[in-house]
Amino acid sequence: MKTTIKVLVLVTTLFFISCQKTVSKEDNIIKSGMVKVTILYPNSEGKTFDMDYYTNKHMPMVASLLGDSLKVFKIDKGLASRTPDEPIPYLAIGYLYFDQLSAYQNSFGPNAEKIVNDIPNYTNIKPILQISEVIK
Repeated sequence: MKTTIKVLVLVTTLFFISCQKTVSKEDNIIKSGMVKVTILYPNSEGKTFDMDYYTNKHMPMVASLLGDSLKVFKIDKGLASRTPDEPIPYLAIGYLYFDQLSAYQNSFGPNAEKIVNDIPNYTNIKPILQISEVIK
């Protein structure tokens, strides 16, 4: 009977451990109070977006130019809207995370021209930029 209880406890423990959310290294970096720069690429007729270029060339170039001031970047690819018959509102969304606003301003400013000049290589969309504070 004791062996059965021990096995049951072990199986239950393993089950709960396997159900826990996996936390990525980036999730540990992003903290309340950080600054998040969100780059939105709105969808509309005739708009194009090369996700491969954005993911493998543009954003790594941006990360390299911004250096240590950039803590992490993330990329979302638009898949669907509220209903199946609606087009996706954004083809892509990029996120850049910094410890503080001045870190973004000081690193982006000197590199703005190179970053902006690369946009036509992957899209014909004029991006929308939102700067916000991470709350949670």
